[in-house]
Formats: sequence, structure tokens, C-alpha cells
Amino acid sequence: MTNWLPNLSRGTGPLYVRLADQIERDIESGTLPSGTKLPPQRNLAFDVGVTIGTVSRAYALVRQRGLVSGEVGRGTYVLERIGKTRALRSGSRPFGGTRDMVAAPGKTRMDSSAAPNIGQAEVLERITARITRDYPRDIASYTRSLPQRWLEAGSQWLARGDWAPHPDSVVPTLGGHAGILSTIAAMTVPGDRIAFEELTYSHVARSATVIGRRPLPVAIDAEGMIPEDFERVCAQQHPRMVFLVASLHNPTLATMPETRRRAIVEIARLHNVWLIEDNIYGALLQETPPLFASLAPERTFHVAGLSKSAGAGGRGGWVASPPAYASRILTAHKMITGGMPFLLAELAAQLVLSGEASTLHARVQAEIAARQALAADAFAQYEASTHPNAPFLWLKLPEPWLSSTFKQAALEEGVLIDDEDEFRVGRSGAPHHRARVAFTVPETHDGLRKGFATLKRLLDNPISGFDNYG
Repeated sequence: MTNWLPNLSRGTGPLYVRLADQIERDIESGTLPSGTKLPPQRNLAFDVGVTIGTVSRAYALVRQRGLVSGEVGRGTYVLERIGKTRALRSGSRPFGGTRDMVAAPGKTRMDSSAAPNIGQAEVLERITARITRDYPRDIASYTRSLPQRWLEAGSQWLARGDWAPHPDSVVPTLGGHAGILSTIAAMTVPGDRIAFEELTYSHVARSATVIGRRPLPVAIDAEGMIPEDFERVCAQQHPRMVFLVASLHNPTLATMPETRRRAIVEIARLHNVWLIEDNIYGALLQETPPLFASLAPERTFHVAGLSKSAGAGGRGGWVASPPAYASRILTAHKMITGGMPFLLAELAAQLVLSGEASTLHARVQAEIAARQALAADAFAQYEASTHPNAPFLWLKLPEPWLSSTFKQAALEEGVLIDDEDEFRVGRSGAPHHRARVAFTVPETHDGLRKGFATLKRLLDNPISGFDNYG
């Protein structure tokens, strides 16, 4: 243990940020060398005259920065560093989950749910040629304006049922993920907690961690996030924001009913929590329960795009924000991404306003339905959560398969799928013994059938998972 005592008179901003910055400076200077145990939080709080909560948030922030590690009962220790960068163990992916960033060649990809290839190239070629002809100066430089048509396209694409955002509340983004991360960056500060379904599109949770936010898992069931557990997390952990995939939830395919949505809204209002509603899969449905944006317009940021329902390569996405917050999201998006490329923003807008996106959407839905039927036939004897409009299924693994073992066995046989840990926020929660099998990437139905046959062969012979892959 060290007798180290920080000087919080330096710097600006909240005390916990100043304390975290002081820890980082002293680690860099060698005042706190590798292996040093930081003072217990209660002791340090007393010594510098701050609350234990301030110290706790500071310690959490430097942990998110990758400078220290901490375990209950052992304390917080400075991690080993080489030069000015902590050495990561070979092969470690601290923010990357269980999926390799670059897939090995020759594998059948069943770990992506992007819209299938239904001939988007012809449409994109035609619109791109028109844009390069009509806007030669704009595509050659930085985007320095926000044409009204980009906002109107977003308003039109995001609209569902009786709800449509006002164009002035819409921000064009480089896909849904960039829109979500920009919203988190704009509406929270480092150290803030953000609630997530315990299984979800966890790349958002990992991205939030990279920028210093703290993910909190909330229990789910067959109807999505459980309001009672959300209430508990709000009362005990005080999150500033909650991220929800309420329609065709990824990976469980649950669609939250209206009564539960209203319960979540009331809890969010009581505890002053912002809502991010990711409706990227909801766009594949013909109808959904009322959107959070219609139930709680004063606190909901509604995000969707073209990637699952029209085509992913153009990175078209939009955020609809509560009144007066669009400019904050726009600024955060520019700071995080470097700015919206004119060509991609104009392409997304023209796809929507011309009606081409809706045409592609219908063809994508038809192709997904055909592939879902193939999946249902392949896995008929096994339990799985499915939906005719969903680009994946949530497969229940028979005994004695474990999720990670099945994923590794499939990889050895040349098929990439996602185990349940890919979607887990934190290490809490009971095992589900499931895997997500997506089916939009294989170019042909024959290729898809071969992938399904490989997985079915493994399911039918579970002992191989222990003899060959354990």
C-alpha cells in the first residue's frame, strides 16, 4: 500500500474527474509505479475531504481508462505498463467481445445480420452517379451545411405508426451505432452509468466503456427489460441513461409490449433517466407497439438506419432527439466521427426520398422471410426463438453443449456464429446456453443450407464438442 495523497486543487471540472486525472498523471510520472495498491476508498475520501462516492467514481474512471484493476476484497492496483502504454496480453481484446474484428477467409459468416444482398448495387450505382453529376463540388470537400432534405429523409424513415419526428429534431449519422454513441457522448459525462438489457447489442456497451461510461446490466425475460429490475438499478446505481432494443430485440427477438414500455417510461421519469431507443430491427416489422419516442418524447432519443432493412454499406442512419437537443447530438457526432461525408448523407437521403429505400426494404423482407423458412426447416427439432421478419434466430443448445464451446466447434468446421457472451453486458446473469445464428451474409440459399447442415451435424453429435474442441 502507498501513502500517496493527491492534490485536487489542480485541474477543473468535477472532483472525481480531477482525482482520476491526478491518478493518471502520477502513474505516467512513476509516482504510482506498476503494482502499487491505491489507498482504500474510505481512507482516501477521509484524507482528502471528499465523499466515498467521489473516490468510487474516480477509481471506476481510471479502471475504464485501462490504468488499474480492482477486485472486491483485494483492492485497486496499478497495472503493468511498458513505456507510456500498458502492455496488453497477446490476443487480448479488452473492448472487442468474443467476435474477431476481421473474419478469416473461407468461413461461412453466420454472425452478421446486415441486410442480405438483393441487388442493391444497381440502385446505389444509379443514385451515386446522379450525386457526382449534380454535386461535384460538395463531394470533393468537407460537409459544411445540413440540407433540409437530409432531415426530411430521416423524419420519413424513422416514422412508425402515428409517430413521426419533426425534421428539425433529426440528425443524420454514419449509421445507427455512430448515432447511439454520439447521443451517449452528448448527454452523459465520463463516469456516468448507463443501463442496458443484460443481453443486448453489446458493442454499444463496449463503446461506452471506451469513452469512460459505466455499463449496468438489467435483467430481461421473454418480454424484454424487466421494469422491477430497472427500478432497482435506478434506485441503487443512478444511471443517467438506458439503452433499449425493444422491438425484435437482439439477440432474443423479444418485442416489448405496450404495458411494459409504459412502466419503463414511468421509472425513467421518476429517476430522470434519458432513453435511447434503438429501432434498427423494429424497421423490419409491419407494426410495433407504441415507440418510446411517442410515449416519452421529452427524454427519448430514437435511432434507426438502413443497415438491416435496406443495405448496410452506405452507413445511413438518423437520430431523432427531444426538442432542443439536436444540435448537441450533431456536435458530438462530428467530434466522434470527424463529420458526415456529403456523399453518404446525400445517398441515404435520396434513397429514402426517391422511394428506392422502401423498394429495397420490401425485397429485403421477402428474402429474410425465405431464409427464415430455411432456418426453421433446418432446426425444426430444436428449440429456437424465431420471427418471420428477423435476420437471425436464437438457438437453444441441447445438453451438454455450452455456448462458447459450440461456437468454437462451429468455427473449427468453418462456420462463424455468435455465442451468448457476445451479447452479455458484464459478467452477471445466469447462462442461457444459446447461440445466435444469423443468415443474411451467405450469397446463395445453397451456401446457407450447407452452413445450417454443419451446425445441425454438431447439434446432433454433442460429444464432439468435448472430444475434439474442449
